[in-house]
Amino acid sequence: MMSKLLKRLVRHIDGFLMGSLIVTMIVALCVLYSASGQNMGRIATQMVNISVAMSLMWIAANISPQHLERIALPAYVIGVLLLLGVFFFGEISHGARRWLHIGVAKIQPSELMKIAVPMLLAWYFSRREAAASLKDHAIGAVLLAIPVGLIMKQPDLGTSLLIASSGFYVLFLAGLSWRLLIGAAVSIGVMAPILWTMLHDYQRKRIEILFDPYQDPLGAGYHTIQASIALGSGGIAGKGWLNGTQSQLDFLPERTTDFIFAVFGEEFGLLGNVLLLLLFTLIIGRGLMIAAQAQNTFSRLLAGSITLTFFTYVFVNIGMVSGILPVVGVPLPLISYGGTSLVTLLLGFGILMSIQTHKKLVTS
Repeated sequence: MMSKLLKRLVRHIDGFLMGSLIVTMIVALCVLYSASGQNMGRIATQMVNISVAMSLMWIAANISPQHLERIALPAYVIGVLLLLGVFFFGEISHGARRWLHIGVAKIQPSELMKIAVPMLLAWYFSRREAAASLKDHAIGAVLLAIPVGLIMKQPDLGTSLLIASSGFYVLFLAGLSWRLLIGAAVSIGVMAPILWTMLHDYQRKRIEILFDPYQDPLGAGYHTIQASIALGSGGIAGKGWLNGTQSQLDFLPERTTDFIFAVFGEEFGLLGNVLLLLLFTLIIGRGLMIAAQAQNTFSRLLAGSITLTFFTYVFVNIGMVSGILPVVGVPLPLISYGGTSLVTLLLGFGILMSIQTHKKLVTS
């Protein structure tokens, strides 16, 4: 009886993907313990976050791709309406308007759009798979630009970047022409001076700091400088768990969230970084395999977008900490402290598991 119940509970869980996620999150708790100054309260909170996120992942894994396809349009519409609510009535905190009070709860609608946007675009192109035209891609770009524009106005450059990438991956996988991509890249290059004037002062400062962090070593460049010191001082094998000087002596800012990779690199060195990247590669590889084996266009586009967006999370955060990208406030996926991002990520992985396991059920 118990065996049958257990099989029912895990029948929509992809074993390889689940195992990789669990190992990565165990690593996350270890590095968070060090980064937080051995704060068990912070560890307990993160374990609660993991439990909630994994519960939602299990729910998502048990929802068939057909049901996800049906709710794609309503989820997008609700998300855009909530973003408009944030624009007009949202709560301002630290100079940004990102949160919306709904009765007794406070929500961040931009997180919903990380799932809703690729779902909507995958749904849209799945109905035009025979001949997705230039017009279809233009409509898809508009559907993507609406939430991205609203989120950039909050302003939240990091989240808008991730949502833009999630939508772009659907457009690309749906057959977006390389000529259009090259043309768009050239156009952005030509419009760069205009786009530069549209950025907020702090956003322009971040780009300037990318090229010369020492122009403001105690201000905007401080994060980049301290992260570089931490990564460099880790050497090949690292200083050892709990022995990182930059983090333990409070030199490294945001060390439990955006810059936790610097803590990991200092304590575990190049070898530890390689192993962590291997874990990420296994997760990404499994996601791409699921996308390649998907039964229909909707599932293929959605799985591909979720997987490549996870890659974008990893690339942007590590690039930011390493000093090759501007600081944009993107956490290291599955590793950084926090519940909102973790919930969104594991919801995405739950959808991947749904696409994989429901395919098996249908074809068996």
